Amino acid sequence: MSLILEDVSKSYVEPNGNRLPVLGIERYELAQGEQAALVGSSGGGKTTLLNVISGILMPDAGKVIVAGKDIAKLPEPVRDRFRAMKIGFVFQTFNLLPAFTALENVLLGMSFSGRPVDRDFAVSLLERVGLGSRLNHLPQRMSVGEQQRVSVARSMANRPALLLADEPTANVDPANQDLILNLVKDTCTENNVTLLMVTHALEVANTFSRIDKLSDFNNAALAKPEVA
Repeated sequence: MSLILEDVSKSYVEPNGNRLPVLGIERYELAQGEQAALVGSSGGGKTTLLNVISGILMPDAGKVIVAGKDIAKLPEPVRDRFRAMKIGFVFQTFNLLPAFTALENVLLGMSFSGRPVDRDFAVSLLERVGLGSRLNHLPQRMSVGEQQRVSVARSMANRPALLLADEPTANVDPANQDLILNLVKDTCTENNVTLLMVTHALEVANTFSRIDKLSDFNNAALAKPEVA
């Protein structure tokens, strides 16, 4: 399995001091190379789940196993390095560095893994997403769809085992929606990368053979309190 969650819980402390449970997942798994769309209500915990899977957030309890490693047990510096090497993330808001070109954004993504930076591979990724002529353009000189395509290229820069995509088509027009969706899915298929994509768009979810509803496996009421 590429991804296994076991007894994972996550909650937040509200301003009044009460703890708000968000995730209570007994078990969830994805096999290597499998692709799934994750759907659910707004505010239901989908982005929190992706952040827990990626190690950006720590669960209050439970196991988060990615490519055979329980990342919830890793020290923060080790976890950050593991995430850079094994997990790609396509953000809804792109998260590109505005002072760096498209190529530099992808190269910087490579630099966090600790492996040698492969400029030729970075160029090939940008060419793959149709930006071969835009390598030296800054994000502000690119369209919204082009910026998201840079984000897709960057997410694959370290040849991850798992790709997480948080509403990657939400801010683009229908033509770019189809382009980005196909790019993400095709690139994952070509490289046997596991894909979990959060989406609110029914037309996007319906392109997946596996559609998971967060409410079907998340019982936030069962979330265990964080142990001090």
